[in-house]
Amino acid sequence: MSTGTPTAAAPAATPVPVVCDLDKLFAARLHAARVRPYLATALFALHVVPSRAVPTMAVDRYWRCYVSPVFVDRTPVEELAGVWVHEVSHLLRDHHGRSDRVARERGLAGPAERLRMNIAADCEINDDVFGDGLVRPEGAVEPELLALPEGQLMEDYLRQFRLGRLTESLAWLDCGSGADGLEREWDLGPDGADGLSEQQQDAVRFRVAQGINARPGSAPKGWKRWAEQAFHPPQPWRDLLGAAVRSAASSGGAGEDYSYGRPSRRSAGTPGVVLPSLRRRPPRVAVVIDTSGSVSDAELGSALLEVAAIARAVGGRRDLVTVVPCDASARFAHSLCRAEGIPLVGGGGTDLRTGFAKALRARPAPDAVVVLTDGQTPWPATRPACRTVVGLFPRQRARSSWNENNPEYVPDSPPDWARVVVIGPDPAGGR
Repeated sequence: MSTGTPTAAAPAATPVPVVCDLDKLFAARLHAARVRPYLATALFALHVVPSRAVPTMAVDRYWRCYVSPVFVDRTPVEELAGVWVHEVSHLLRDHHGRSDRVARERGLAGPAERLRMNIAADCEINDDVFGDGLVRPEGAVEPELLALPEGQLMEDYLRQFRLGRLTESLAWLDCGSGADGLEREWDLGPDGADGLSEQQQDAVRFRVAQGINARPGSAPKGWKRWAEQAFHPPQPWRDLLGAAVRSAASSGGAGEDYSYGRPSRRSAGTPGVVLPSLRRRPPRVAVVIDTSGSVSDAELGSALLEVAAIARAVGGRRDLVTVVPCDASARFAHSLCRAEGIPLVGGGGTDLRTGFAKALRARPAPDAVVVLTDGQTPWPATRPACRTVVGLFPRQRARSSWNENNPEYVPDSPPDWARVVVIGPDPAGGR
């Protein structure tokens, strides 16, 4: 038995604070804001959290930026500025939310799939973000590394590659849960300090989009596209309209023609005679826009956005999309190649039958007709030779009964041969 004096318990070890060269880190952020002034609001909205667990720099969905002190020490200020812009780009473009949606829709799960999402998101950002005063950081992932084209979105890149030989060198990549939606061990979570609420995040995105739209000449193409979507976010009915247009344009007989470019296989049975083969070509679409007095300026602006969405729905061939403004008559058909000069003039009564007639007289004839209207119009008595999609601006009953000569007037519903999509808050609208 020991008779010595009891030994006092050793005091608990004091946690060693994480020391990071914040002066260098903030100098890099200032440089990033100088060369990309339209991103300044977002850059200064990020709250820095030094962490030894982070490989380089990473963000979470609450706009915290986790920083490795070792990474800051060994990286030049100019490259750190590029990393700042890269990480805040993940948050502005909502890559965490988009990754979560893709995971649900495509049944993707696990860290490997989230790594693929991180790589795809990096390809979306890095194809045009560097240069013009912003240095490309070492190891930045670009589409060229995976033999992929530039200018696409994360969702598109994700369909085009799998983890394998080309991605072996990217196992280290980790931009955090703000890039792919998968929580990390270092995340402070929704209840941690200094996170931004969803309303605050939306306010930052709006300010950045406002800055890009104010001076569009200074922003890359990818940021211009993002800024347009930030002001006019995708709606469920837009997906319905795009699907209806694609369905109409790809139906049997649409976008098909005979060609001698590749002779038919039946030519082998007819010596001396060359038979043409049936070939698929990009579909032609005519868009009839209701410009009557019952359609508001805001709806006309929305119609132009739908024209751009329709062009994307049929493969981006603007030269194959024609716009026909129509009130009580339709005088002109404009090629979308000159979309900036399309005059949506009108203001009188409505008779979209003349718009149908103008669109169908075009040569070559359209494979599909899309009509954007409030529905206060007579409709053709016979079904057109091509598919028809009607984008219908919603009306309350009081307004849909409006007629300057007959207060009891109720407009006819679109005909049964048209695919109808309600352009407005009702995502289930359509038949």
